Amino acid sequence: MRQFKALVQGVDGFGRNREGNLAVLFGAAVSVLALGVGFAVNISQLYNARSSLQGVVDAAVTSTARDLTLGVIKEADANTMVQAFIDANSRAAVLRSSQIVLDKLTVDKTAKTVQADVHADIGLYFPLFGTGDMRRVTASTTALYSNKTIEVAMMLDVTGSMAGQKVKDLKAAASNAVDSFLSGQDASNPRVRVAIVPYANSVNVGALAASTVFTETKLSDRKQAPGNGDPQLASAPARPDNCATERKGAYQYTDAGPDAGMVNRDYFLSAFAQQTGTAACPAATLKPLTADAASLKNVIKGFVASGGTAGHIGVQWAWYMLSENWGSVMKASERPARMDPKKVGKYVILMTDGEFNLSYFDATGVGQVYNDAGKEQTRTAATTLCSAMRDKGIEIFTIGFDLTEKNAQSTLQACASPDTANTQHFYQAANGVELDAAFQAIVRNIDNLTVTK
Repeated sequence: MRQFKALVQGVDGFGRNREGNLAVLFGAAVSVLALGVGFAVNISQLYNARSSLQGVVDAAVTSTARDLTLGVIKEADANTMVQAFIDANSRAAVLRSSQIVLDKLTVDKTAKTVQADVHADIGLYFPLFGTGDMRRVTASTTALYSNKTIEVAMMLDVTGSMAGQKVKDLKAAASNAVDSFLSGQDASNPRVRVAIVPYANSVNVGALAASTVFTETKLSDRKQAPGNGDPQLASAPARPDNCATERKGAYQYTDAGPDAGMVNRDYFLSAFAQQTGTAACPAATLKPLTADAASLKNVIKGFVASGGTAGHIGVQWAWYMLSENWGSVMKASERPARMDPKKVGKYVILMTDGEFNLSYFDATGVGQVYNDAGKEQTRTAATTLCSAMRDKGIEIFTIGFDLTEKNAQSTLQACASPDTANTQHFYQAANGVELDAAFQAIVRNIDNLTVTK
């Protein structure tokens, strides 16, 4: 009987003792918590790995599509290029110990797309329940490419207000833009060509003057110029320089070729340059479309700041550099392509540091060519030309460099093509660094537009 009581008391004591139960429960709770933490860590690891993998394949395919578009590589080289890009850019921390495998690359020559499917096997930080310590993550991306050609005309301000550091900044930024547009191309079949139009009191059109510029020698000449085949040009006096101002008459706001009507060299130009102590022509001559980066940068190197801001004249000549109507007076390699949105993208970049305030066509004397407040007619002429260009399918980007006048900003905004969700068209730059960044942003935008449109 005593033994039975002792047994009962022992069992009852064990039942009342909670220390062991708590230990068991605590252990179970810790195990569940550890599993939860491990699971969460694994989920985070896989999410980051997938994100990194997607970033690598996106960059690889986008870069390859751009190279296809610019003619740097051919379709047959796409697989090698994607693989090389993946190998060079797969060292993200979450992928460092994992090999990215290119499962499939599809180049659709009809749809003009490049699609890559890849995977990577990720070693888990916390393998759970014997399910293995590796997990596979996958990614896929598709990018468009194009065999379109690209033509870009850059209108660059070399007026007196650009003197000093500003013209140095412009030289650096414009040269960098040329390199970005033209580098890596197939020299025998370039997809991208660039033209440069420096402007100030007028535009120096160089060798093109003989077939495109009508020199006014008396007040009665201040009217619409004849076509370049007109008999009256046979006895025309020797031209004093290669300056060009505005067109006059019916063709003022059009890109009609010089066979229809030449561009005027206004009678007031020389007197205005003497009165203001500035150069009639910019020192730098415009350069029609070319894929020769060295020749373009040589023009940029020769920029000298002098003169007033006849911005509409620069706009006008930037348009001519892209117009098929002007091809007859250019060398074969400089001729603009026919306008066809499926085959060619045409873009203009307009850059200035001040207000458009100088024009000849509306002046009745030298004193009316320029005034300090800026001429409404000049701004109107510029925006009218911009509107006509956009109507022809030319996309316009504008850059204001250290602008202080509201009219200058509003003119550039009115000239620029409308912004879209992905593309900005009007830029402001306060210094050389920002000017360079604006040009580079436009280069990227044009690259993207060429692929997606």
